[in-house]
Amino acid sequence: MLFLNEMPHPEHSWGIKVVTNINWGNSRISLPHTSDQEEFTFELALCSHLEATTEWVISRQLGAAVAHPGRRVIDICGVVPGSDFDTRSSITDTRIPERAVAGPAGVGTSVRRSNAIDGSPQTTEAAIEQAIAADFFTVENHSGHDHIRQTTRYPTEWFDRLIGIENKPDLTRPGDLTRQLRVDISLGLFNTVILATETHVTRAHLNRIPDAVGVWQFDSDTDDRTVIRQPAELKTETPGIELGSDHSDHTEVHPVSSKEKLRARRRIAERAYGKGWRNYTLPTCAHAETQPDGRPYCAKFDCVINPAQSCDTDCPEYTHAEPPDWDKNILRDTRSPWTHNPPGVRRRQSGLDRFRWAN
Repeated sequence: MLFLNEMPHPEHSWGIKVVTNINWGNSRISLPHTSDQEEFTFELALCSHLEATTEWVISRQLGAAVAHPGRRVIDICGVVPGSDFDTRSSITDTRIPERAVAGPAGVGTSVRRSNAIDGSPQTTEAAIEQAIAADFFTVENHSGHDHIRQTTRYPTEWFDRLIGIENKPDLTRPGDLTRQLRVDISLGLFNTVILATETHVTRAHLNRIPDAVGVWQFDSDTDDRTVIRQPAELKTETPGIELGSDHSDHTEVHPVSSKEKLRARRRIAERAYGKGWRNYTLPTCAHAETQPDGRPYCAKFDCVINPAQSCDTDCPEYTHAEPPDWDKNILRDTRSPWTHNPPGVRRRQSGLDRFRWAN
């Protein structure tokens, strides 16, 4: 870990309403955690818009750091398909663990299960099981020992670019926005970084946002998206610097090699492909519905809601019922490049002489 002297912080609309207050009799009730509710509904509206207007694979709330992966979480990630995208889609609709890709097992190389992935036994076994479930690993028995082999070569060119989007619908409450964007620019995991807001963007706002960051103004009610400033291209193939904790006289920094960035980008892309953006649980309320794009909706109050914060017994109209019946996988398949339940590409190699065994 090093230290750095502290520097100054410089067309597809569903007509869905997004509200943070509702009328109840003669009173006006604020939905709980209003700021979080606003950001949640804004984020889902933008995910739906991008899914309808681009060819990207859209996901949300992904770890976007290397030295401390949970320290930075990007709000939205757009994965731009590459030349091998169809090959990747044919393998599995779930995440392929990055460590399974980077490990010593290959299509023609089987290794003992204990050597298939680097790391502690607790974490490696979970990754192995995930790779087996994804049909990327297969288990074979040689001389009484379990061996692991890849079922197909990993298509390294399946994604072309990663677009990182930070949502801040209300710029009058920026929070730690500038710091978050500085982390993204310094590290360079994304090809471009964009700030999306619902606020009217002024020159004063732009002056406080790092120059390399693009800016969108997005109206979550009308689906209108205006590009205020184009993002700069970041250097994703060169080493980066991950900014750590701030102290009174310095900021911790962690050098990140180009190889570490390559693996981190692959990890982010795989998590985005497997996760998508509809990763919420629908409310167990009689008034809960889903919009055509899958967003959770309250029929009683006529608005998009955050089920984790708005739908419980504290709501005056809460009526317990089974959640709405929906299939988010079919919805995602029909609205995006992602493929649900592909046939798989398992290769069955015959003859022990076709393998090179490693102990």
